[in-house]
Amino acid sequence: MMHMTFYWGKKVTLLFDFWRTDSWTSYAVTLLACFIFALFYQYMEDRRQRFRIISANFRRNYPPPPPSSAAVNTPLLYTFPTVGGKWNSARFATAIVFGINSAIGYMLMLAVMSFNGGVFMAIVLGLAIGYLLFRIGDEDDVSVDNPCACA
Repeated sequence: MMHMTFYWGKKVTLLFDFWRTDSWTSYAVTLLACFIFALFYQYMEDRRQRFRIISANFRRNYPPPPPSSAAVNTPLLYTFPTVGGKWNSARFATAIVFGINSAIGYMLMLAVMSFNGGVFMAIVLGLAIGYLLFRIGDEDDVSVDNPCACA
């Protein structure tokens, strides 16, 4: 039976039917796994932000496309990505890391939805410590993209 309120105990079914805990040892290993996945989530979020900055810097090194005054000339769909244009390898890397990070985030959310207090605490603690270790300097990273050198 699935719990619909927070409970404390060693018996948890987490994400899959085969991931069941019935002893304190298996419960402790499960909490450690939740903690590590939450840390990894923050690490991957840091990597994604850094790829985004690299992608913005890569775009800055290429001239912008010629300005179009008519909205009619704007294509509805972009063509297949080309290197040096709007699409590049750094942007694809950012998208791949975003997909992986989103999957991890949703798995963490589903794990919290087991309503086990220990799982909740392990994930929140992992996210907080991961933020402290990997993301505390993100406020200093600024990407400025000014294609027009108007002065």
